[in-house]
Amino acid sequence: MKRFQGKTAIVTGAGSGIGRATALAFARQGARVIATDINAAALEKLAAEADGLVEIVPGDITRQETVDAVVASASPHVEILANIAGIMDGFLPLGEVDDGTWDKVIAVNLTAIMRLSRATIPLMLAAGGGAIVNISSEAGLRGSAAGAAYTAAKHGVIGLTKSAAFMYGPQGIRVNAIAPGPVTTGMHEPMRSGLAGERIGALMPVILPPSASAESLASNVLWLASEQAENINGIVLPSDGGWSAA
Repeated sequence: MKRFQGKTAIVTGAGSGIGRATALAFARQGARVIATDINAAALEKLAAEADGLVEIVPGDITRQETVDAVVASASPHVEILANIAGIMDGFLPLGEVDDGTWDKVIAVNLTAIMRLSRATIPLMLAAGGGAIVNISSEAGLRGSAAGAAYTAAKHGVIGLTKSAAFMYGPQGIRVNAIAPGPVTTGMHEPMRSGLAGERIGALMPVILPPSASAESLASNVLWLASEQAENINGIVLPSDGGWSAA
């Protein structure tokens, strides 16, 4: 029996990187997968590779209509939600970050997680429980890994994770987060700040561990969503090659 046979999993950011690897991994383990991403062409490629095992819902996850469409496709029951979609912030420090960057990064990296989780929780309660796995970041654990917007959003993901874990744990919903370090994905952005280059850029060659594969992070997501992690709730799992120990 495949680990997720008969279960429905929603995966955001499924067009590339960790999200794509996670959607494929869930499908191969028997789940019915609802995959969403703003990149419709990338989702079409995912669906083709998954041989019909993945249902796609293209759209901007920061928009309520996309959230509604994803939940409608997943109904009547959802057991797993993997909130993986995310964007970077150009490493802009607080004194340099513009409103557009701040608003967009918070919307994608934090508010979208709240809205989709909020919409999915009733379906999990109806199913008798479920698992939510949120992607935070090493930047959710420290202040020296990204700019102000990304760091604030990823710290917020951890707070949201712990609050939801506490509130819904007794009702059978487990909520955990993963804090990746460097990962080989398409999500890269150059530093747009001289100050960030001086403060963060100087540290990176010294403290960064080797990049992990997207498939490695996907395996973390699947474990936290599985019955093997049934007693794991409200944790932040650093999957960072030891960076958090430095």
